[in-house]
Amino acid sequence: MNLSALGWNESFTAAFSPFSNAGLVPARVACEHKHAFELYSESGLVHAALTGKLLHEAQVRADLPAVGDWVAARLRPGEPSADIHAVLPRRTKFSRRAAGPRPDEQIVAANVDVVFLVTALDANYNVRRIERFLAVAWESGAQPVIVLNKSDLHPEPDRARREVEAIALAAPVVVVSALDHHCRDLFAPFLRIGQTLAFLGSSGVGKSTLINAILGEARQSTGEARISDSRGRHTTTRRELLLSESGVLVMDTPGMRELQFHDQGADVEETFQDILELAHACRFSDCSHRDEPGCAIQLALDEGRLDGERWASYLKLAREEAYATRKNDQAAARKERAVWKKINAGQRARRLWAQRNEVD
Repeated sequence: MNLSALGWNESFTAAFSPFSNAGLVPARVACEHKHAFELYSESGLVHAALTGKLLHEAQVRADLPAVGDWVAARLRPGEPSADIHAVLPRRTKFSRRAAGPRPDEQIVAANVDVVFLVTALDANYNVRRIERFLAVAWESGAQPVIVLNKSDLHPEPDRARREVEAIALAAPVVVVSALDHHCRDLFAPFLRIGQTLAFLGSSGVGKSTLINAILGEARQSTGEARISDSRGRHTTTRRELLLSESGVLVMDTPGMRELQFHDQGADVEETFQDILELAHACRFSDCSHRDEPGCAIQLALDEGRLDGERWASYLKLAREEAYATRKNDQAAARKERAVWKKINAGQRARRLWAQRNEVD
């Protein structure tokens, strides 16, 4: 396998330089099975495990490899396996808050060039959900593209496109039916050798069917959505980076029913630029946009230039972002305490060792 065809570039070359003289090789994570991995390397597909040192030094789950990551690995002589020693800095990452009470970060996709946010034009269609996914996508550093799939199930797909384009701003909108044999042509501008594409969205929106169309073969399992509520089963049960014969890398992910912000893991400002531009026109710089005189937001709401639901969505996401930031401050404090706990434990161990040697 050629590294450049796997997405390798000069920035990764520079990041890998400290490992180049240690007998390590660059490889890219194709799939994860708990702490076991499959890697793409110049030697082909290899199975890999984490070194104890990497596991010990990782403070949070996000410090460990995720699908799409580049790693420094040592190949085991005479067998198709390797040990992962380090994770190279991520160029882009799509993350969310992991399930549970602690605000841990879960890396959904790493080093992605284009992220396709897939929504089906059936009962799954929800503009507010698109805004939420778009906010996180902008923060990831990848180029978001909104895909409205199952256009054959919507009475007016062009109207849906216009509705989404009104909130998408700089993100392209693609309307498609994955069952159309020519749907791959709509993705042609994004299909370049070494380009990494990720498909994100709820279950049953047709991600796997679209991926099969792009790959040109049925590599991913697909399933029907329920007619009652258009929800689908999780036909994709793991994240996986697929290499097509054309040289395009495609990442499939399990459907996500929820997407909670982690840290400042959302670019609310980028998603709601129209609202920020209105806010700059307010008479007072500290306007709360409630009942102050000269409030451009309230005027736009009264005149119908700003949709009330979009304004409510902005307020909700902004509150979530602020809450995630506050929670992350606590998480950062815990991480620092954990670091010092390890340092102090090491110092105690060294003192005990020195005392024993003195007695001996």
